[in-house]
Amino acid sequence: MSVILKVLGVAAILAAPAMARAAGVEDRAPITPYKPAFAGQTRAPEQKLGVQFQTTTVAKGLKSPWGMTFLPDGRMLVTEKAGALRIVAKDGAVSEPVAGTPAVMSGGQGGLLDVAIDPAFAANRLVYLSFSEPQAGGKNNTAVARGKLVDGPQPRLDDLTVIYHQVPAIASPLHFGSRLAFARDGKLFITQGDRYVGEGQKQAQDLGSLVGKIVRLNADGSVPKDNPFVGQAGARPEIWSYGHRNIQAAAIHPQTGELWTVEYGPQGGDEINIARKGKNYGWATISYGVNYGPAKAPITGGETQRPGMEQPLYYWDPVIAPSGAILYTGALFPAWKGSLLISGMLPQGLPGGHITRVTVKNERVVGEERLPVEPNYWRDIRQGPDGAVYLLKGGPIGAIVKLTPK
Repeated sequence: MSVILKVLGVAAILAAPAMARAAGVEDRAPITPYKPAFAGQTRAPEQKLGVQFQTTTVAKGLKSPWGMTFLPDGRMLVTEKAGALRIVAKDGAVSEPVAGTPAVMSGGQGGLLDVAIDPAFAANRLVYLSFSEPQAGGKNNTAVARGKLVDGPQPRLDDLTVIYHQVPAIASPLHFGSRLAFARDGKLFITQGDRYVGEGQKQAQDLGSLVGKIVRLNADGSVPKDNPFVGQAGARPEIWSYGHRNIQAAAIHPQTGELWTVEYGPQGGDEINIARKGKNYGWATISYGVNYGPAKAPITGGETQRPGMEQPLYYWDPVIAPSGAILYTGALFPAWKGSLLISGMLPQGLPGGHITRVTVKNERVVGEERLPVEPNYWRDIRQGPDGAVYLLKGGPIGAIVKLTPK
């Protein structure tokens, strides 16, 4: 049994001895009556690797943080939903807000969201921010801006330019998606959501809309010539894949270079996908979840499979509320190499807030583990340059927590 010790505010966590059993980690009853399309698509066997680690709070004083990334010198950039971008020093000191950030629609799930640095940051100092962009008539949309970071006692972003606007704008405070991921070739993936409301759900299958899509852009916001729908009448050329509900967790696979995503379902149906060129991931036509509310009404016709629509590599029922993901490559935790680590939030009134580790072989999940970290509102997860795992605690009293070997 895991033992959790708290000494002087630092939680030291001793994991259980390595073991595996046929039962999965989930002991709650499924929300839905649906059956998986293939063996192992859900509730994989529990696989405890026996990794012992401790957690240390390395930064405090953040207000509703959403995303973080590392600068080459080991400092971190962290976004706060209300619109502030902060620089967090190695000693945990949090800067004053970086000047020059975009105006945001802050409310619900909206605000200043993810942050990424250009692959050539050392030369060009470019920082990318995703955010909910306010529009006329109470509407809003996902957008991405970039600017040049000017460091110093009063840091700022110069020449801020919005390089992407999701269209159409919709009056909704929800489902902006918004994770940013640079591929090996320098192309920028932007994950998005369906905006939650009915008109957005319908548009997730509409190639003439950018709602419910992953888009792929050049670093300057222009459209790559090899995007799947370039030149197709009635289709947006920015689209990489479609049929998505709300993706807040995404990472580039270190071996294949493909984009892996962990997507929110409704009640039930959080899912792992590999976002492939031109593919349709089914929302809102097929789903392993049901609508919110005690009636648990099926999504559209209650279908989980349809020809021409991709099946998730794996799904959860009930949900894990996936907010961030990494494919671990570090040396500090050799047993975790190749694992997909997923941060989960603690939705109001619902269990959750875990860090989930899954083992994937040949694009199938063969083992799952809930790391013994205190359940919390884990908003993001990153691998540091030191090989440690960093967790971003969201909410009004935010923090950065570091996992290192015990």
